[in-house]
Amino acid sequence: MTTRNDDWVGPPRYHTATMPAPAHAAPAAPAPSNVDTKGRDRWFDLLRAAAIVRVVLFHMFPVAWLGMGFPAMGVMFALGGSLMARSVDRSATRAVRGRLRRLLPALWLLAAVFVPAMLVLGWDDHPQWPAFLLWLVPVAEPPATAWAEPVSGVLWYLVTYLWLVLLSPLLLALYRKARLATVLAPLVLLPLFDHAAWPFGDRSASVIEDVLTFAACWILGFAHRDGDLRKVRFPVILAVSIVATAGAVGWVVTHPGENGIDLGDNPPAYAIYSIGFVLVLLRLAPKMDWLTKRHRTDAAVTLLNSRAVTIYLWHNVAITAAFPLGDWLHVWVFGDVLAEVGYTAITLWLLVLIVIHVGWVEDLAAKRRPRLLPV
Repeated sequence: MTTRNDDWVGPPRYHTATMPAPAHAAPAAPAPSNVDTKGRDRWFDLLRAAAIVRVVLFHMFPVAWLGMGFPAMGVMFALGGSLMARSVDRSATRAVRGRLRRLLPALWLLAAVFVPAMLVLGWDDHPQWPAFLLWLVPVAEPPATAWAEPVSGVLWYLVTYLWLVLLSPLLLALYRKARLATVLAPLVLLPLFDHAAWPFGDRSASVIEDVLTFAACWILGFAHRDGDLRKVRFPVILAVSIVATAGAVGWVVTHPGENGIDLGDNPPAYAIYSIGFVLVLLRLAPKMDWLTKRHRTDAAVTLLNSRAVTIYLWHNVAITAAFPLGDWLHVWVFGDVLAEVGYTAITLWLLVLIVIHVGWVEDLAAKRRPRLLPV
């Protein structure tokens, strides 16, 4: 089951072809070396693909250094914020509607499989039927049985993403009136909320905590889109990044949680640690010509981006199913090391099958022609 630093991956991303900037927004400097012939920012695509791989690896091999080595979730929210700001400048209503259209169909397909399965296999204490509407519009984590927790446990990301999308028109307006204050506000409110009494239940409290944890990264995406980060010298960005990451790690080391040294146990520390990475990664604008020249790598990045939601929603299903299937195949007879390799290979094989069979839903959601493998 995922924790808050078991990240992913967000929904499929959108074109970044240059558009005339609105009068109230800072013009974004062109970055032709990052953008391919279809208008996609390949630096963003590479970061998103790396985040997806990191999520799957973490759930297969849940070691703390994977979460600390690359805070994929914070990076993904930052990318989402940057792209959302650009869409809101065109039309706030269309931006929100478009993100929901890309995000929800894959969730509905998952619900069509697992909700009937949970009811058929027995769910004596299931909640009242209105709670099942959360599987249609996830404003909070949908209900699930104990055996389905590996599936429902990853849905907190979709919940957080949905709320940040809905709040983006307001957050963007606040950011352009008080830039630094808007970035810092979630970091101030988060520890206050964690220490305050919340009378409305754990489910809503978890939603607010997650939104506050990653709102600063989302708003830094606004700063990237408006060109504010490019106005800051890179040595200054790097210095702030080092202070943020070192401070967050130092706090977790000296104040370990229930799982020891784990950033996921301390949302304020994880938020600050993520910001340290996001500042540098959004400030960079490396040339991506090398990627387009390596066709297999370029195709892999394209595939991971086009099937991001599917991989995120179903990868825990593949991991969970791999163990009984591996036991049935007697993978364990080869010893610990080779058995681990065997279970991993089965997981990846199952995930590929799932992507081939249900990933086309993302094409329909994006108004593309459905394909088995979009490479």
